[in-house]
Amino acid sequence: MGILSRTSYIIRSKLNSVLNRAEDPTETLDYSYEQMRDQLQQVKRGIADLTTQKKRLEMQKRRLEENVDKHNDQARTAVQQGREDLARRALEKKKTKMNQIEDLERQISDLQQQQDKLIEQKNTLQSRIEEFRTKKETMKARHEAAKASSQVSEAVTATGEEFEDVGRAIERAEEKTEDMEARAAAMDELQESGAFEDVLSDKDDIDRELEQLETDSGVEAELETLKSEMGEGGGETDAEPAGDVESEAVEEDIEDMEAEVDDSEVEAELAELQDEENA
Repeated sequence: MGILSRTSYIIRSKLNSVLNRAEDPTETLDYSYEQMRDQLQQVKRGIADLTTQKKRLEMQKRRLEENVDKHNDQARTAVQQGREDLARRALEKKKTKMNQIEDLERQISDLQQQQDKLIEQKNTLQSRIEEFRTKKETMKARHEAAKASSQVSEAVTATGEEFEDVGRAIERAEEKTEDMEARAAAMDELQESGAFEDVLSDKDDIDRELEQLETDSGVEAELETLKSEMGEGGGETDAEPAGDVESEAVEEDIEDMEAEVDDSEVEAELAELQDEENA
């Protein structure tokens, strides 16, 4: 196979592949059906033209037959009048017309045979068209049903180009959402651990530990003060008779404690706290 032949073969195969992909079976069936109907119309026009020609020949034959009768009468009249010459001429014309009539009859017979043949072909073609139309509608219905079923299957199984794009979009959205959730969780964890404060603050670990110790010592000092105050108040409460109602006793103790805590004690506690802060 030469280069040109191979090139031509490849081009035809490529075009055939493209046409196969672009072909719509329903459109192809409709086009074929219309082509068959056009052929049927052509056959009908051919029958009509043939019938017209035959009718013209039949009309011409009738005129010739009328002339034959006329020439026959003329010959009879001429014989009666003793004009054999006129009778002979009339008979000659009669013979010519009869020959023409025979020729027309042969042509009419041929046209009639052609007309019968075309009518038979027309009937056969019309039957095939009706049969094809039924098959065409059936095939179109099957094709549409198969197409719908395929689309539904693709939708259910999430296949096909469009559904694959949708699936990829969902996957990307899920990945972005997971990244945002992970980032938010990381921010919360850093916030709780104080990492952000460490970044914003200029204090180091030693400064923060010393501050924590000072806070703890202040709390312990205040706790001891409260204990001592509660101890003094508790002794006075024991000296009093025990009552039946505990709530009243508690209220009296609180009032006694408030009465015993004077300004000097507050000043002493404040001085103690200041000494601890300065230590």
